[in-house]
Amino acid sequence: MDQEQQTQMEAAVFRRLLTHLEERTDVQNIDLMNLAGFCRNCLSKWYKAACDDAGIAVDYEAARERVYGMPYDQWKRRYQTEASPAQKATFDDHHRA
Repeated sequence: MDQEQQTQMEAAVFRRLLTHLEERTDVQNIDLMNLAGFCRNCLSKWYKAACDDAGIAVDYEAARERVYGMPYDQWKRRYQTEASPAQKATFDDHHRA
């Protein structure tokens, strides 16, 4: 596989990840953080950073919309639930300094 093919495959995988996350609205960001150490907001920040590195003007809200598949406030209203005490405790355990 040459570099261009690798880049195309990585882009396809990223698009599939975004589609998967759009389909799995039941999976909350805190679940992702607790299990994998990253969430949709992290992906948004990484997307914006990659755009910044490439000299492409994209603000954070536009990056979030790309990752969430809709404006973030809309996603929150539709799908975000209150984190349970157990979820919060796990998050706190993983993020203690």
